[in-house]
Amino acid sequence: MAGNQCKNFSSHFSYRLENIIRQFSMALKNETKSTYSTKAFYEEYVSGMNSRQLGKEFQSDSERIKQLYFDAVEELNPNTPAEQIPVFQRLLSVLSALTKRLNPVRRLLFGISVVSFLAHYLFVLLGLTGFIIYPLLLPLSFTGILLILLVELLEKSDAQKELDFARDIQLSLLPPSSVHTQQLEIQSFAATALEVGGDYVDVINTNSGTYIIIADVSGKGMSAALYMVRMQALVHLLIKKLEPSPKELFLELNNYVKSNKRDKTFVTACAAFFPHGENYFQFARAGHNIPIVYNKKHDTTFKLNTEGFALGMTPTKTLKNQLEEKKYQFEPGDSLLLYTDGLIEARNEQNEEYGEDRLDGILSIYGSLHAKTITQKIQSSIELFIGGEKPVDDITFTTIHKIEPAKQISE
Repeated sequence: MAGNQCKNFSSHFSYRLENIIRQFSMALKNETKSTYSTKAFYEEYVSGMNSRQLGKEFQSDSERIKQLYFDAVEELNPNTPAEQIPVFQRLLSVLSALTKRLNPVRRLLFGISVVSFLAHYLFVLLGLTGFIIYPLLLPLSFTGILLILLVELLEKSDAQKELDFARDIQLSLLPPSSVHTQQLEIQSFAATALEVGGDYVDVINTNSGTYIIIADVSGKGMSAALYMVRMQALVHLLIKKLEPSPKELFLELNNYVKSNKRDKTFVTACAAFFPHGENYFQFARAGHNIPIVYNKKHDTTFKLNTEGFALGMTPTKTLKNQLEEKKYQFEPGDSLLLYTDGLIEARNEQNEEYGEDRLDGILSIYGSLHAKTITQKIQSSIELFIGGEKPVDDITFTTIHKIEPAKQISE
C-alpha cells in the first residue's frame, strides 16, 4: 500500500515537473519571438555603461552633490566658514536642503523611511530583534525610498516632455535654416547644449534691405531661452517700426536690457544690415565674437574687429559713445561668418578648444562657395573635432554669401 502511494506520488511529481519544464520552454520560445525580450531589456539597461561614460557621469554627479553641499551650508550658516560649523549641523543643513525639494507627502514618506532605517540598527544594538515590528523596518524603509524615486522619475519625465515642447517652440521661432534673397544666400545652424538655449540668430527682410542678427544671452537653459524670446520679439518690433541702423538697434535694445536694475543679464550680439542693390553692409558688434569675412577678390579672410560693449553692461549714453558702426565692401563671391562662443570654445576628448584658427582655415578654403556648402563644412569639422563629447554651450553660426551673377554664354 505504502509502495503504491510512493509510486503514485513519484509519477505525479514527475508529471508536474515535466509540465513545468514544458511551460518554461514555451515561455522562452515565446520570449525570443516577442518584440521586446529580456535581452532587449538588458541591452537597453546597460547602454552607455562604458568606463569613460561612467567616469564622466560620476564626476558630473559628484560636482552637483558637492555644489548642493556648499550651497546648503552657506545658505543656513551665512558669514561662517564651513570648517567652523559642527559636522552634525552641516549634515542637518544638507538634509534640510534635500527635503525642501520634496512636497509634504514625500517629505513625510522620506522621514518615515529614514526613521525605519535607523530604527532597524537601533533594535539590533539594544537587542530588541524579537519585536514583531523589527522584520518590517528595512522593507518599509526600502519601499518608501523606492516610491519617492519612482514618483520623482515620473515628474522628471513629465518635465522632460515640457522641455522638449519648449524646444520645439523655440526652434519654430528661429528663421529657416536656409534663406535666399535677391543678392544673398544665408545658411544657419543651431544646436543647444541643454533642451533649450540662449543663442539667437535671425534674418529679417525689409523694403530697404536685409538684417542679420546673432546674439548670445548670458547663462543657459530655460531662463536664457525665455530672455532670448523676449529679445527676438523686441528686435522684430524695432526693425519693422524704425528700420534702424545696427548701432541704433543696439542702443534701443540696451535701453530694454538696462530697464530692470535688478536684472544682471547681459547680451552679446552682432548686427549686419545689407541694403538692397548695394555692394556693402553696415555692421556693429556689441561685445560678441569677432566675425570673419572672406574676400574673393584677394582670396583672403579678415576679421570685423569693431568696438562695442555687451548690451546691459553699461548705460546707453556710454554705449553710444563707445559702440562703433562701420561699412564694409561685400562683393559677389564674398562670404561672412557670424558665430557664438559655443562654436570656438567646443572641446574634444583631450580638452582642446576648437578655436578661431580652424574657422578661419575653413573659410579661407571654402569661402567662395555657396553658404550651404560652407555651413556643412563647418558642421562636419566641429562634429569630427568633438567626437563623442557633449557640448557644454550652445553652438550657433550663420553664413552669408553674396551671390555672383550668372554668366551669359555668348552665341
